[in-house]
Amino acid sequence: MESLIFFDYGTLRLIWWFILIALFIGFAITDGFDLGIAALLLLVSKKDEERRIAINVIGPFWEGNQVWLITAGGASFAAWPFLYAVSFSAFYFGMLFLLLALIIRPVGFKYRSKMKSITWRSKWDRLLCFSSFIILFFLGLIVGNLMLGIPFGFDDQSLRIFYYGKFYQIFRPFPILTGLFSVVIFTMHGGILLAWRTKGYISDKARNLSLLLPIFTIILFLIGGWFAINMDGYVITSLIDYNASSNPCNKTVELMKGAWILNYRKYPLAWIIPSLFIISTMLIFISLWKRFFMLAFLSSSISIASAILTINISLFPFLLPSSLPKLNSSLTIWDASSSHLTLWIMLLAVCFFTDSRIIYHLGISCYERDCDKRILKRNS
Repeated sequence: MESLIFFDYGTLRLIWWFILIALFIGFAITDGFDLGIAALLLLVSKKDEERRIAINVIGPFWEGNQVWLITAGGASFAAWPFLYAVSFSAFYFGMLFLLLALIIRPVGFKYRSKMKSITWRSKWDRLLCFSSFIILFFLGLIVGNLMLGIPFGFDDQSLRIFYYGKFYQIFRPFPILTGLFSVVIFTMHGGILLAWRTKGYISDKARNLSLLLPIFTIILFLIGGWFAINMDGYVITSLIDYNASSNPCNKTVELMKGAWILNYRKYPLAWIIPSLFIISTMLIFISLWKRFFMLAFLSSSISIASAILTINISLFPFLLPSSLPKLNSSLTIWDASSSHLTLWIMLLAVCFFTDSRIIYHLGISCYERDCDKRILKRNS
């Protein structure tokens, strides 16, 4: 079977690292705007009719957009089983809150219009807004904890996982900062789409709110960068065998201040990514001011993608660092993956299903464009 695999083990691991990042970027850009719109629901609309208009903007998309998250979870399970096992143990209660919030959203979308009572619909609108805020905040909270490290370890013989943390420990200053950053950048993303796809009061309100958020986004990004530069990061000090079987205990890891910017010092061209974040976020403000909503949404998408890439470049090759004194339990892309054959089979599957996702999104876009034409023809 090895002769049928076109890539060596190390290359496949690197490819799957890129795929995992691409899946999370896809989720962040697509599901990010409908989470952002739902989080802004009570701020940009006062009447029930206005809220229905805002919800209708994301109506054709929100179910399909969540497939990105499901796919990323499935990819983690199949390609990075250690990462999947440890993260779901370490963030058990956080994941539980996320799951509950993700359950509330589709129920809210489906049931808010079942009754004409304003009180009934207002309660569901509040639940939609609150659940979206929880999702955005906890996603950012998890990212912040990744950079600080998680208190987990492995038994050297059986590789049994031990987690020593408490739920309240995930609410540290830096993760709270990244949680707020997540809320701000995605509400800005959703506000831009809402300003673009609506008219009148809702569009103006969404635009005015979104105009304020690029400034806060850049400030939070720079504060987070300052934290990352001055915090203790993780460095592998032993030799790395890129093609060895996965065993997180077969390496030596040390703490080093400023380690999270070592990749940027080693590869100066990597500074293009955080610079792109700053430039694209500034372009959002200019585009919104000039009412170039399509350009603003494109800039917002680039801003989100570059923010995710900035974090992953800092962490590379770590997937999930361990904060226990025995640092060698930290998970990296070289020692936390599935077998060589599994990664190859999964890569073939991804090539097929990615094409299906592209066809789906093109179909939805064409459907929405056709609906817009019918509405304009009816109103003319």
